[in-house]
Amino acid sequence: MNAVPPFIQEAALSFSLPLAALAAVLLDRWLGEVRRWHPLVGFGNLAAWMEARTNRRTVWAGVFAWSLIVLPGVVLLVYLQQMLPAPVTWLLEVLLLYFCLGARSLLEHASAIAAPLQAGDLLEARRRVGWIVSRETDALDADGVARAAVESVLENGNDAIFAALFWFAVAGAPGVVLYRLANTLDAMWGYRNERFNAFGRCAARVDDVLNWLPARLTALTYALLGHTRQALACWRQQAPSWDSPNAGPVMAAGAGSLGVACGGAAIYHGRVEVRPQLGWGSPPQAEDVRRACRLVMATLWVWLAVLCVLAGLGEVWRA
Repeated sequence: MNAVPPFIQEAALSFSLPLAALAAVLLDRWLGEVRRWHPLVGFGNLAAWMEARTNRRTVWAGVFAWSLIVLPGVVLLVYLQQMLPAPVTWLLEVLLLYFCLGARSLLEHASAIAAPLQAGDLLEARRRVGWIVSRETDALDADGVARAAVESVLENGNDAIFAALFWFAVAGAPGVVLYRLANTLDAMWGYRNERFNAFGRCAARVDDVLNWLPARLTALTYALLGHTRQALACWRQQAPSWDSPNAGPVMAAGAGSLGVACGGAAIYHGRVEVRPQLGWGSPPQAEDVRRACRLVMATLWVWLAVLCVLAGLGEVWRA
């Protein structure tokens, strides 16, 4: 039997990463989130157990806990990549990226908000949006529900999809697992309250660092796929006033691209917070929730195409 020609082997290696990313995205679209025994649910349970036993409300306790439950798994993956055969490593990468993506879940949650909102069932729309936002939703009017949903879709497009793809492209399975675990710990520990202000500072700062570049690439892609000049202007003028250094650019550019106005007053833990405006235009409606979903999906396919192009350019460069 003739050996596989070297140029085919090299091409396979060059395109293994974008093909793995495409395979994981297609798995996510086909299967959605694992309903039982999801690894991230297990990790969340471990994080809650660890926090209950190590939280001394000091920064160093948070650094210790973060390192103890994140770094061993990442180091193990780096070791496995060196030891396992290439086909097995590729399948492992596809599987781990699939577990770290949340595109279908995000779109399903958004659709479950848009449908009752469009039908005039405000109570059901409030209940559904409460599943994906941390603000209080009982008193939201229709505009408030749509605004919360659009903001969540745009922000989670980065957190649940694009930042994961970015770190997968940079560092393969160890990179995407490191990002996803860090992002999960930020969601669990990164609060500015008495319990977590010191302990969760490491989790919050690491997530800020890991999300800095992906968030800006996401914001740029959002801008290019809609009202570009308006989106870039909103990003430049509005994002600096937002609390989160990464959510601000993503939501400002996304809202500007869609031509809707987000931000404004919201109730968190019984307290009204008046947040800066993001975007420009009319308040979002039910259809704008669907438009935000379409923007996220268009961005996803653009990113996959860019990965393929970069792999092709790398192959040409090596030729």
